[in-house]
Amino acid sequence: MSSFLSLGVPEKLAAVLEADGKTEAFAIQRDTLPDSLAGRDVLGRGRTGSGKTIAFALPLVARLSGANAAGRRTNRPRGLVLAPTRELATQIAATIKPLADASGLTVTTIFGGVSQKPQEAALKSGVDIIVACPGRLEDLMKQGFARLDAVEITVLDEADHMADLGFLPGVTRILAATPQGGQRMLFSATLDRGVDSLVRRFLQNEVRHEVDEESVPQGVMTHRVFVTSADEKSALVQHLASGHGRRILFTRTKHQAKKLAKQLTAAGIPSVDLHGNLGQNARERNLAAFGADVAKGGVRVLVATDVAARGVHVDEVELVVHVDPPVEHKAYLHRSGRTARAGAEGVVVTVATDSQRGEVKDLLRKAQVTAALEPVTAAHASVGQLVGEIAPHVTPAPVQPQQQQRPARKPAGAGQGRGQGGRGQGRSQGGRSEGARQGENARGGERTQAASSGQRSQARPAQKSSAQRYTTGSTVGEISRGGRSEGGRPRQNRRASHSGGSRG
Repeated sequence: MSSFLSLGVPEKLAAVLEADGKTEAFAIQRDTLPDSLAGRDVLGRGRTGSGKTIAFALPLVARLSGANAAGRRTNRPRGLVLAPTRELATQIAATIKPLADASGLTVTTIFGGVSQKPQEAALKSGVDIIVACPGRLEDLMKQGFARLDAVEITVLDEADHMADLGFLPGVTRILAATPQGGQRMLFSATLDRGVDSLVRRFLQNEVRHEVDEESVPQGVMTHRVFVTSADEKSALVQHLASGHGRRILFTRTKHQAKKLAKQLTAAGIPSVDLHGNLGQNARERNLAAFGADVAKGGVRVLVATDVAARGVHVDEVELVVHVDPPVEHKAYLHRSGRTARAGAEGVVVTVATDSQRGEVKDLLRKAQVTAALEPVTAAHASVGQLVGEIAPHVTPAPVQPQQQQRPARKPAGAGQGRGQGGRGQGRSQGGRSEGARQGENARGGERTQAASSGQRSQARPAQKSSAQRYTTGSTVGEISRGGRSEGGRPRQNRRASHSGGSRG
């Protein structure tokens, strides 16, 4: 392996990497850095986990630093990185930031699901590098807050995933707004679904580098398929979640992810969920909890939909469980890529019922993965051997019942029905007001407190804000306190009452 210094990386940037334990370049970095540092357009092909973020972060920062670093202009960034998801954009920015700090550059993220005011302020201040999702960036461009005529270097990451999400028309418009003579780097696992047209139109005399599977830094990724009955599946999944190491459980739907995280937490296995219905603050909070030290209140289990299949990198994920086999083999590979990253080892388990045998065999064939179908139950010896020592049970903190400080009953007809103006106050049927549902949509899934009809002006007992909660209903501190308390009882009955409804 080559050192970063030997590849032409500036000493101050190599020192930043060394401080983070990165001293030797991976294959994609070793192959692309000499060309990208020289200003060439680069097309890099390699699967997730190959180290491509550092491969484009280094030339991006190195070439924008130096004498030109002082040339900031309002609303005109000089470096642009496009990413398909908020999670990936956040993690790319986290990789770039220490390198930018060492070079006197600034970096910010731009994506939807949050207020655009801080993003406007960052652009107005003259930020050097923006890491953006296409939708919000186009919005800011149309409003005049972002102009791309000063962009010197453009990076398009996960281009194939952009295509899968239908983002290529927006990406095309954004790239067309950057100067034609600027450096462009595109990274993608494949060149299908229109990605090849981007390459032909926007890259000039590009150098192509493809990383084969053998050169990707990974330990042993072991693939296993556990076949069980539909009645036994829930117990098997709970057992797989109960070990000491970090693990990610993938489901097909948002509702299933939220419900399973609640069920595991109620069973003494603190879990958080990650899916498209969560607002950005909730996503960041749950990812932070999953990445935190368990001794400091973190959790070991993340239950996620495919929103976490790309771009979410948390160290030491030892097990990935496909609770529901994905529909496409690409999704299988990207989900599985959350473990065995950068030299670590990991296990991937697909849970299937008897009726899914054919579906799973076809999925593995397309993914070019070989794994025997093992009939098991939750108590099977092979499952216990895989899970290892069971983590201590953590009793969820009991929820203090809210004191219903309701006013005396009003005269007949007062506050009942919808009446004049009733539409704005909302209905309390089903335990949730219409206003509360609108608040959830307006905040991207984060709840707001809305009073029921006829009680809008009455004060309610103080509650924790949504910023203090996991989406599973318990804060880090509450889970920890619950684990230490002797009298706390899980809210199994209470949770069960919500499992099939809109709050489940």
